[in-house]
Amino acid sequence: MAKIYWAGQSCFQISVSNSKDHSADIVIDPFDETIGLKLPNLSADILLVTHEHHDHNNIKGVKGDPFIIQGPGEYEVKEVFIQGIPSFHDDKEGKEKGQNTIYVIEAEDLRFCHLGDLGQKQLTDEQLEKIDRVDVLMIPVGGEYTISSVEAQKIISQIEPKIIIPMHYALPKLKMKLDDVSKFLKGMGKNSVVPQDKFTVKTSTLSKDGMEIVVLQP
Repeated sequence: MAKIYWAGQSCFQISVSNSKDHSADIVIDPFDETIGLKLPNLSADILLVTHEHHDHNNIKGVKGDPFIIQGPGEYEVKEVFIQGIPSFHDDKEGKEKGQNTIYVIEAEDLRFCHLGDLGQKQLTDEQLEKIDRVDVLMIPVGGEYTISSVEAQKIISQIEPKIIIPMHYALPKLKMKLDDVSKFLKGMGKNSVVPQDKFTVKTSTLSKDGMEIVVLQP
């Protein structure tokens, strides 16, 4: 089982556990509060940073004594398997905005994929092979610094996840100019998705066919 919380931008806390003796808290891309959002009280066993921009790498803002991962490679921490996959922050092979790491997280028989600030208009065959099957996809949809809502749809059709959680879009206090999530939802043919405070996912409740879009509120 996993509980997923969104703090805004690309920052998530994923708490995984089984009913017996195992649990781990994973925090991804904590932001610096200069972007206008308040970072909630987060504690982590594992901390992932997709790239070194101030709205993604506020390591000091997270409590605990986490194992920190800041780039490509394969890792195993507290029975959580993590693969960092190299990618680009732009569609010019990193010439404008540099590198970005896609993370695939495997825990409690669930596979999560966090795309970070992906700027590629499509994923390569090699990237797709490494990403493989995805239960929960966290994907930027706000454009400007990352893929747009239209490009996000293309990436989704490449990955074919069971659950989609949009991220990195306009919020009331955010100082960055990004598209609203409604633009993405409209493009996906979903005009009314009720935002949730947190989302709980289990292997037993995953949809057997079709995709579900989950909108979280920070």
